[in-house]
Amino acid sequence: MLGGWAGALLRHRMDFLMLLPNGRRMVLEVDGRQHYANANAYADTVSSDRDLKLRGYDVFRFGSAELSNPNQAEALLQRFFTDLFDRYEAPIPDDPRP
Repeated sequence: MLGGWAGALLRHRMDFLMLLPNGRRMVLEVDGRQHYANANAYADTVSSDRDLKLRGYDVFRFGSAELSNPNQAEALLQRFFTDLFDRYEAPIPDDPRP
């Protein structure tokens, strides 16, 4: 049986897992309504967050409505990643767009 980070990965479906150069592990989730549709769905979401955090992952959630407008989503994500890389003292990667 796998324990630690490997076990956490097998038990959780993540939208995005980002590994920073300094060893920090970030889980990025985009939540639709189904995450908050009822008390059980919400309990599953927060339980998953607790489990990941106890295993050394930082969890960041976005509501799908925040990302529904492409222009607003791009600005939001640029601010988020700039702040994230600054907070964890990680180098900002070059923009891969042409």
